[in-house]
Amino acid sequence: MLIIGEKLSIIAKRVREAMMKKDKGPIQEIATRQWKEGSGMIDANIGPAEDGGEDLMQWMVTTIQEVVPLPICLDTTNASALEAGLKVHNNEWGRPLINSTSNDPERFPILELAAKYNSQVIGLTVGKGGLPADAEERAGIAAEIMARAMEYGVPLEDIYLDPLVLQIATSQDHAVKVIEAIKMFQEMNDPPMKTVVGLSNISNGCPKHVRPILNKYYFLMLMNAGLTSAIADAHEMAEALNEKKLLDDVLAGKEIDDAAKMKEIKKTLDVIMGNTLYAHSYLEM
Repeated sequence: MLIIGEKLSIIAKRVREAMMKKDKGPIQEIATRQWKEGSGMIDANIGPAEDGGEDLMQWMVTTIQEVVPLPICLDTTNASALEAGLKVHNNEWGRPLINSTSNDPERFPILELAAKYNSQVIGLTVGKGGLPADAEERAGIAAEIMARAMEYGVPLEDIYLDPLVLQIATSQDHAVKVIEAIKMFQEMNDPPMKTVVGLSNISNGCPKHVRPILNKYYFLMLMNAGLTSAIADAHEMAEALNEKKLLDDVLAGKEIDDAAKMKEIKKTLDVIMGNTLYAHSYLEM
């Protein structure tokens, strides 16, 4: 399981300020912590970066790789910034990953960059028409992305299919549809396609104390379905793996010794699977 460290995002105030000031300290501190916590790749999310994106992405890539011997997931919708980052990426630490192409024609040129720079690329299963309705639609979009990748000369083993995790607080029914999509993606190629999710999207908008609980158990359910990588908090995922046997036992209908933990797992599984309606207070209900 590849964990792609999620903490270097322009959405975070401290990271955004460091980016704007070109202050290496916070960026390198966060990158190093994620590496030591078990991340195998670092996500560098600079947002749309319409002004100065090329310079910013180059600065982020080189700043991270000065202190961390890991490849970078280049995360922006700015194609010029992506190419600028790919040019300076130190491939000694592994091949970069582009986040992302999709079924939107505006994102097709990203495959050209992946082929040109021998990069891996995330294929987000969404098109210009809007969000996919179910697992089958996600799989249909995935098939189109796979066919297009081969046309552009990108090997299928370099594609990470992303079924698009949505907020459980507002799109609860999609939680199980993403799990189903991950299973479907495994059957679309031999060997099975690589898969990735932006894991913490599941808990966006949820109370702070609930977020890591949802993240951890959803990660384990996706992992059981065949997920191969996640853009996530490596520390949380390490905690999740320590609890995997407990979750698997609950899924198998077994009782576990820790009654409070069993209640937490069962209530969270019921919400993820749509057996009970999500509410911010679901753990207390």
